[in-house]
Amino acid sequence: MHGKIINASFDALVIGGGIAGGEAAINLANNGFKVLIIEKDLSIGGKMILLSKVFPTLDCSACITTPKVSEISRNPGITIFTGSEVKNIIKKSENNFEAEVIKNPRYVIAEDCTGCQLCEQACPVIVHDQYQYNLIGRKAAFIPFSIASPRVAAIDIENCTLCGACEKVCPTKCIDFIQETEEFHITARTIVIATGFNLFDPLKIPRFGYGRFKNVLTSMQMERQLAPTRPFNTILRPGDGKVPCKIAYVLCSGSRDVTVGNPICSQICCMYSIKQAQLLMGALPMADVTIYYINIRAFGKGFEEFYDQAKGMGVNFIKGKVGKITEKENGNLIFRYEDINENVVKEDEHDLAVLSVGVLPNTDIATMFPGEGIKLDPFNFIYQADPLASPARTSVKGVFVAGTASGPMDIPDSILSAGSASSEAISYLTINHE
Repeated sequence: MHGKIINASFDALVIGGGIAGGEAAINLANNGFKVLIIEKDLSIGGKMILLSKVFPTLDCSACITTPKVSEISRNPGITIFTGSEVKNIIKKSENNFEAEVIKNPRYVIAEDCTGCQLCEQACPVIVHDQYQYNLIGRKAAFIPFSIASPRVAAIDIENCTLCGACEKVCPTKCIDFIQETEEFHITARTIVIATGFNLFDPLKIPRFGYGRFKNVLTSMQMERQLAPTRPFNTILRPGDGKVPCKIAYVLCSGSRDVTVGNPICSQICCMYSIKQAQLLMGALPMADVTIYYINIRAFGKGFEEFYDQAKGMGVNFIKGKVGKITEKENGNLIFRYEDINENVVKEDEHDLAVLSVGVLPNTDIATMFPGEGIKLDPFNFIYQADPLASPARTSVKGVFVAGTASGPMDIPDSILSAGSASSEAISYLTINHE
């Protein structure tokens, strides 16, 4: 059920509250423009705020992201809608976009919530925690994660039993089970698309055993185990809670593979896997870490040195294609792979496997523009009209793209892309002033 319909006007609509969308919004707001950020998750910060460290410097990711998120939240020129979706965008004229935005209820009065987590403690319902990539559970009444912005509770109404336990303990009485969806009709003069990327679903490669073997993880699940806000005090095998001794990475899991519909290189998988391998060597000094790869693509500044550093630390690199992973009775995993250098098939045993999953386009944006819509490239990322001279310009005049919405890239390139998008948007707003 929809509640009241609200009309609002902004200079710029930024779709996506990750690092690229946030950077673009700050640049626009600091130049005097009124900005609205639409973020579908319950917190801004995107995937970067959930990472451990960044490559190749190994700087703390949350230490970089949290001040940026705070700056976005406190900027008087920026309005933020979390838990919200853009349903459609119509270009009415040269300088006028109309967007229908749905703001989903949190079932918590955000202005009154103190983030005390008493509701979470009282809630009897436990479900998978999507912010910890299902490594642990969370309550149906929950704060997404410790450094979420806004730090406001939400009720997972689909799993809530309406027992009222959260209402009884809430000191500010901010639980509101009758909240309704709000519909906003937004007018904006320009739009920046920063919808980010999706991660490849390894269930599409059944020979790797993900979903069947408990000790086969995705790279993002390992990322959470390495992060400061990690679910466990150390690195553990989900199957039995033991500390792993032999950890193996399978690169290009869902990248450079036409059979799963993603023929392109995801650009970041090699380096984030090497980053994790180095962090694992630090966290588990006695562990044996192996990376199975087709090619190591260390093309950025300091990347080759970072790769050499990992080899110097003792990370074992095997140029080989993993054909199949099977499970032993004790939960250990047998890797059957082709050793490319020796041109022979080998087997090796590991007690934990990490699939370095690839980057996929976020196809939600394709449904936001009715009719002819916004043009996508052959890989379903947003088409860049002039990638060299004007990399942020899309097929729709007045609409610009930032970050991985236009293709795979690392964090520094995403920030640079956001700078380009905001600069072009500012130029457009200045030229097409009212």
